[in-house]
Amino acid sequence: MARPESRRGLLFAGVAALAGLAGGGLAWWRFRDDSPADERIAPTFWSLRFPTPQDGELRMDAFRGRPLLVNFWATWCPPCVEEMPLLDRFHREHAAAGWQVVGVAVDQAPAVRQFLGRTPVGFPIALAGLDGASLGRDLGNRVGGLPFTVLIGPDGRILQRRIGQLSADELARWRSASTG
Repeated sequence: MARPESRRGLLFAGVAALAGLAGGGLAWWRFRDDSPADERIAPTFWSLRFPTPQDGELRMDAFRGRPLLVNFWATWCPPCVEEMPLLDRFHREHAAAGWQVVGVAVDQAPAVRQFLGRTPVGFPIALAGLDGASLGRDLGNRVGGLPFTVLIGPDGRILQRRIGQLSADELARWRSASTG
């Protein structure tokens, strides 16, 4: 017969395992990739304007009508920084086919300028600051995680969303799925 201390230990281990499973399930549910069901971008999205690191202006309406990959990132976010070369490569390889990439920096302008001085990218960067977090929420980032990427189709529908670092395979699947 098991001693009371052993039973308590087994009970504790069982409760801890159940709590771990429940926590893992909750995390999966909260951070899972959303599957938008014919969700359209709000018309106000296309009227947004942001400063750029080069002291210019980025107008979102310039990207309307073609596939658009919008990536929310920050210089202090390691996975964001790690995926920038991948996004730049995707931009270079698919721009001729009409694909567009926009980086929305949820960060301070000096930090973004310094980062881009070391790691330049060929796609436009919007300096959104904290307003970028609000825009991300409007596009489906309920938890505020970074990086956050949204694929918008030429018709303005949200085709894909992802919180977390993208992979080359994932980008290839998104591209294939959105081109028919």
